[in-house]
Amino acid sequence: MDASLLLWSVLFGAIGGGFFLYGKKQKAVVPLVVGLTLIVLPYFISHVGLLLLVGAGLVVLPYYLRL
Repeated sequence: MDASLLLWSVLFGAIGGGFFLYGKKQKAVVPLVVGLTLIVLPYFISHVGLLLLVGAGLVVLPYYLRL
């Protein structure tokens, strides 16, 4: 594991924690699921480019998908 992967994992985990808390407090499904996915995502993706691509896609998903 290199330093860039570790730092991006921490960043996406922190953003995911924020989405999770927001979704739980507002009872909104999309931010809750996106938050959990962002928290768990770095455990399954070990390539920095793919992590950035998927993580950035998940971060913008709640702004475009509202249920």
